[in-house]
Amino acid sequence: MKDTWEKVLEYASSPLHGTMSRKLRKGVKLQVNGGQIFENAQIFIGDFVRFTMIDGEASINSYYDLEKIISITTISTPQN
Repeated sequence: MKDTWEKVLEYASSPLHGTMSRKLRKGVKLQVNGGQIFENAQIFIGDFVRFTMIDGEASINSYYDLEKIISITTISTPQN
């Protein structure tokens, strides 16, 4: 499933110029394993996945083992 999760994360995000990280596309939120919902997050995809969100002065990083991800939910506004 690792390849599948990588594709889902790539589809939901776009590359950040000059880095190996990606940024969630506008209007897209992600939820991993039914937990926290990530919005306006930067994503690093490697042997693990790191989600970085900025909350005021704090940078909050959440790490997931790609092999242990059970589900990824994408949340977005329907396009008409």
